[in-house]
Amino acid sequence: MTARYCSLAQRPAPSYAPGLAVERLSALLCGRQMWVNGTVLHYYFFDAGSDTDGSVIAVPGTGETRRVPWGGAKEQQDLVRECFQEWSDLGLGVSFAEVSDRREAELRIGFQPGDGSWSTVGRDALSVGLNERTMNFGWDLTTPGQRGTALHEIGHGLGMLHEHQSPFAGIHWDDEAVYADLAGPPNFWSRDKTFFNILRKLNPSEVNGSVWDPQSIMEYPFGSGLILEPEQYRAGLHPPGGLSPADKEFVLRWYPPAGPHPVSKRLDRGDPHRPAALAPFRSAPLSLGPGEQADFTVEPPETREYTVGTFGDGDSVVVVFEERDGEPRYLAGRDDGGTPHNAALKVRLVKGRRYFVRVRLYSTWGSGETAVMCW
Repeated sequence: MTARYCSLAQRPAPSYAPGLAVERLSALLCGRQMWVNGTVLHYYFFDAGSDTDGSVIAVPGTGETRRVPWGGAKEQQDLVRECFQEWSDLGLGVSFAEVSDRREAELRIGFQPGDGSWSTVGRDALSVGLNERTMNFGWDLTTPGQRGTALHEIGHGLGMLHEHQSPFAGIHWDDEAVYADLAGPPNFWSRDKTFFNILRKLNPSEVNGSVWDPQSIMEYPFGSGLILEPEQYRAGLHPPGGLSPADKEFVLRWYPPAGPHPVSKRLDRGDPHRPAALAPFRSAPLSLGPGEQADFTVEPPETREYTVGTFGDGDSVVVVFEERDGEPRYLAGRDDGGTPHNAALKVRLVKGRRYFVRVRLYSTWGSGETAVMCW
C-alpha cells in the first residue's frame, strides 16, 4: 500500500543578484530558512468550533461551496504537543510554547482532512498571513505508524528539508513508476507535485548534511519498484519513523543549547551565559564566522522609534525580540543576504522593557569586519 506523503507547497526560488561568489551563495542557501538561535517558536491550534477558521471548497456537481474547518480533536492536538516536546527534549537552543492567540504564533496548525500534511519551512512561516495555516495535518495522526508525520512536519518548521531529495543520496528513480504510484490513492498527486516533493534534487548547500541519512525523520518510506539504485532499496525503503542520530546532530548544530558554544557567541567577557548589553549609539564589533551568532540585550533609555542595523562587508540576519512574561517574543527582523546593503530595521522600543537583538552571519567578504548598533 502506498504511504501518505508530506506535500510541501511550491514556492519561488530565492532570487539573488547575479555574480555572487560561490561561497557566499552557498552560505545563503544553507541558512536562509533557519531561525536565529534563542527563538521561542509559539504554536497555535485553530479552533475546531470556529465558523471562520477553515477552507472554502467547491461541492462537486452542485455549484455550491462549503467550509471545511481547520480545528482538530484533542487527541490529535495532544499527539502534536508530544512531538514538539520530543524535539525540545534534545536540548535545542530554540524552544516551543503553545499560545491561544494566533497573533502571537509563528506556527499556526490546522487539521483539514484531504488537504495533505505539510508545513512551511523555517522562517518562511513569517511570510504567511496571521489567519492562515503554516502547518496542516490531513489524516489521523493517532493511527499506527503516523506519529512520525507530526515529527516530520515540525522538522520542516525548524528548517529541515526532505532527505530523499539530497543530491548525496545517489537515488536513481524509476521516474514513471513514481509518477504512476503517486497519481493514485491515497495521494492523488499531479506530476508537478511529485517532481517537486520527490524527484527534484536539492542544491547541495540546502540539505541537512553531506551524507544521506535513510533513517531520517525527513526521509519518506517507499515501496518496491520505485528505486532502481542503490540496489538494496529496490524492494523498498522503510525508515523507522523517529528522530535519527543525524537529525539530532543537525538541529543541535544550528540550535545549540544556551551557553558558550562556537555557533552562539555572547560577547560578554564578564558572564559568558549573559548576552552583552547593546547601548544606543555605540557600535559592537561582531567577531563571527559563517553561521555564527551574536546575542545582545537592549534596555532603552527612552520610549521612541529606534533603528537597529549592521555595518561592514557581510550578509546577516538581524532579529529583535521583546521580553514578555519572561520569554522573547518576535518583534521585527531583517535579512540582507545577497544584497549590497546592510540589514537595518526600525522598531518602537519602550523604556522599562527589555529587548534582545540577535545577529546571525551568513558570510563575509572584503575586510570581513562587521558590527551592530542601535540608535
